[in-house]
Amino acid sequence: MQIKLIGIGKTDNQSINSLIEEYAKRLNFYIKFEFEVIPDLKNTKSLSESLQKEKEGELILKKLTNSDELILLDERGKSYSSMDFSAYLQKKMNWGLKQLIFVIGGPYGFSEAVYARANGKISISKMTFSHQMIRPFFIEQLYRGFTILRNEPYHHE
Repeated sequence: MQIKLIGIGKTDNQSINSLIEEYAKRLNFYIKFEFEVIPDLKNTKSLSESLQKEKEGELILKKLTNSDELILLDERGKSYSSMDFSAYLQKKMNWGLKQLIFVIGGPYGFSEAVYARANGKISISKMTFSHQMIRPFFIEQLYRGFTILRNEPYHHE
């Protein structure tokens, strides 16, 4: 199985980028992982929130194949502990998925078309984080999940 994380808009903060790179590198020891950035839309001041979500949604959907499992990182999604999330990852691997794709939406969330295509939603927290900050948080949780599955000492209960 391959895991891909897709995010809207680049991260200008080098500290955040360093964390993303560090945990992506660690994660690739366990599974093939890719982080892909969809560039910010241009001239969004003239777009309504719904039109911006629709245009971002079109870009997200173009990145998918029919066999991809699409999971949205969404505040209304299911919450997991780190242990439960590791079990979730194991279950996905047992299903024999070719590619598991997680997506962090733009500032206004996802379009109805993306929600309709999604196979599930996960909430990272009840708190709100910037779309930039959630990237290293989520990649670290993926890494943590795989260390739990390998019974490695990174995670402490």
